[in-house]
Amino acid sequence: MAPELLYALLLGYLFGSIPFGLLLTRFAGKGDVRDVGSGSIGATNVLRAGGKGLAAATLVLDCVKATAVILLVRRLWPGAESFAAAGALIGHLYPIWLKFRGGKGVATLLGILIPLLPIAALVYAVVWLGVLVIVRISSVAGITAAASAPITAAILDQETYFPMLLGFALLVFWKHRTNIVRLRAGTEPRIGKGKV
Repeated sequence: MAPELLYALLLGYLFGSIPFGLLLTRFAGKGDVRDVGSGSIGATNVLRAGGKGLAAATLVLDCVKATAVILLVRRLWPGAESFAAAGALIGHLYPIWLKFRGGKGVATLLGILIPLLPIAALVYAVVWLGVLVIVRISSVAGITAAASAPITAAILDQETYFPMLLGFALLVFWKHRTNIVRLRAGTEPRIGKGKV
C-alpha cells in the first residue's frame, strides 16, 4: 500500500472515531449515553439520553466529520479519498477509545456520500427521512438509507464506488443486527419508545 493511502486511512479513522454523541451528552451533564437505550453513541440513542437538540447536533457532527476528512485528504493526497472514507466509517463503528464499541454508521455514511457522490447523498437523505417519517422506526430508516447507497451507485454506473458502498452498507446492516432480530420478532420500538 502506498504511504499516502495508509495516511488517508489512518486520518479517516482518527476523524471517524471522534465519539460526538458521548462527548455532547457528557458536556451537557446527561451522563454516559452508553448507559441508555441500546448503548450506542449515535444520534438516535442520544435522543433518548439528551433530547432533540443534542441528537441533532450528534447527527450533524457524525456526518460532518466524514465529509471533512475526505475533503482534507482530497487536498493532501488526491486519489486517496476512498481510503479516508473507509477509515472514517470504521473509526465511527469501532473507535479504539471506546474499546471498539461505536455507533451504527448511518449519519457517517451520509457524510461520506456528500463529497464522493452527491446525488447518492441526496437520495440517501430523502430515503432516510422519508422512511423515518412514515414508519417512525430509526433502524428501518437507517438500514433502508444504507441500502440506497450502492443501489444509487449502480444506477449511476459508478463502478468505482459501488463495491465500496456495498461493503459500507453491509457494515451498517451488521451494526443493526440486534435491531433486525427485533424487527423480525415484531418487537422493535418506534422513536421515543424503548431501545433504539
